Amino acid sequence: MGLIIDGKMIAKEIKEDIIIQVEHLRKENNIPKLAIVRLGNNAGDISYEKSIMKSCTEVNIETKNFTLDNNISTEELQQIINQLNEDTTISGILLFRPLPKHIDENLIRNSINVNKDVDCMHPLNLERIFEGDYSGFTPCTSKAALLAILNSGIELDGKTVAVINRSMVVGKPLSMMLLSNNATVTICHSKTNDLKKITKNSDIVVTALGRAKYFNKDYFTNNSIVIDVGVSQDKDGKLSGDVDFEDVVNNVGMITPVPGGVGSITTCVLLENVVKASIKKSTLI
Repeated sequence: MGLIIDGKMIAKEIKEDIIIQVEHLRKENNIPKLAIVRLGNNAGDISYEKSIMKSCTEVNIETKNFTLDNNISTEELQQIINQLNEDTTISGILLFRPLPKHIDENLIRNSINVNKDVDCMHPLNLERIFEGDYSGFTPCTSKAALLAILNSGIELDGKTVAVINRSMVVGKPLSMMLLSNNATVTICHSKTNDLKKITKNSDIVVTALGRAKYFNKDYFTNNSIVIDVGVSQDKDGKLSGDVDFEDVVNNVGMITPVPGGVGSITTCVLLENVVKASIKKSTLI
């Protein structure tokens, strides 16, 4: 049986450090506060919002929620973002994505204050990642996937990694982070030819397709390290990753479960970014 990478345990260790940092900030009268902006009432978004709020409470970070109509215009949303930018009590801004198709996402991304951009949406924050500068904010899911690898004692130096996602939210920034750790990276996607050959010839495979149980044991070897970032519902309506966990777990070296894997770490990376934003805010006042 492959070793199961416990995302909850990794998250617990990160939270312990965050609690200490938040306590120190509060002693300096710097109260970390996250603004959560959600459009519409998507069940997945609501569930994620509750999870974030619970985690914030556990580490003593305050939250302020904004639930907006799904039909809001780009101009109206931009106005709200600008208000949050100017609100000195707000440390960080989290805007749930994907946005409705009628919203100009590029305009909104550029509207968020780079010093409050805890989900790393702004092009300037993403640019830093591509330049190898990790002193600021990092995309939460990408860093969570990296931490799942590094915190499991896996040495990336010289390893081959297949990243099955080419988005700016996960795949591309994660690939840059892996390169910074001296891994050799192949970026794949749903239209990549001979995907099985690539995954079987890679030491580590990171999946983020959002297709429930798409990958079975035929895509891996007994030594494969599988990091499953995908989250969706299977045909029975149950939460599932991209990987058919039951089929794969006994046929690989290491694997992250869904739930309890990368997702658990992702929220903690967000909290880390809120703390960074609070520290940054104190230096700018």
